[in-house]
Amino acid sequence: MASTFFTWLRSPAARDYFFSTHFWGPVANWGLPLAAIADLSRDEEMISGTMTTTLACYSLVFMRFAWRVQPRNYLLFACHMTNATAQSINDFRFVKYWHMGGREAKLGITPAPEGEGKVTEAIKAAREESKKE
Repeated sequence: MASTFFTWLRSPAARDYFFSTHFWGPVANWGLPLAAIADLSRDEEMISGTMTTTLACYSLVFMRFAWRVQPRNYLLFACHMTNATAQSINDFRFVKYWHMGGREAKLGITPAPEGEGKVTEAIKAAREESKKE
């Protein structure tokens, strides 16, 4: 099997492949998933939900393109599959941090029990005052 690969590597077909956009396009695209993977260890406060969602959708579209183009571009498909996965994880981290109490937990803020917040107290006071009139 290895000898078959090395035989192909010395062939004109291999040179045609390595000097084509079918190879260099995906290689240049690997910057996106590498950046997304690096962002997995960064603080959730730095994640842009809009951009992360956009990049995940972009990669899903190009995964389909890489699969449908003839001949199939497996290197481009793998690049965008990696990016879509990493962006989706970052998107989940963003939603958890900003919309599911992750920020409050990280900052040590406990939510006020129902009915004990200052806004709720102000509303109750205003209602009681209006009843007196």
